[in-house]
Amino acid sequence: MQSAFFEDTVAELSHMTGAGSNVEVRRALRNSKALSSDVSAAFDPNYASAFEKKNAAYFGRGLVINKYTGARGKSGSNDASAEFMASIRRIFDDAKVCFQTAELGKVDQGGGGTIAYILGNYGMNVIDSGVAVLSMHAPWEIISKVDLYEAYLGYAAFLKED
Repeated sequence: MQSAFFEDTVAELSHMTGAGSNVEVRRALRNSKALSSDVSAAFDPNYASAFEKKNAAYFGRGLVINKYTGARGKSGSNDASAEFMASIRRIFDDAKVCFQTAELGKVDQGGGGTIAYILGNYGMNVIDSGVAVLSMHAPWEIISKVDLYEAYLGYAAFLKED
């Protein structure tokens, strides 16, 4: 994502519409909205001390939205604005998508990051979203089929929005 491929692709698409100057490409990126699709850590009772129970993702509660990711608070992450967060919640509510908000782990313990911050560097409105995963990066990962279906519905609702 840090390569020039993404920016070049947007420039090519912009050029095909008759635009394409550097300023127009930057405006297009800045005026875009994105769901950075990644997974979130599901609450694991075997390692309960690594989570804040009231801010953790759980199976069967729908698509997970992480307002920010990273470790040590918000270090090295993006932070979605309250307005964009409200917009996403409205889209999901209107489409009757089950969703939950969560953090990736306790502050100063665990945590993680995604590529959302790279999109945020363009000034784009971006938020992390995905399904809760137990045993992330292990040989056997577990998700809820219900959460996966709600993620599908959430992404479809987002793409249908103006």
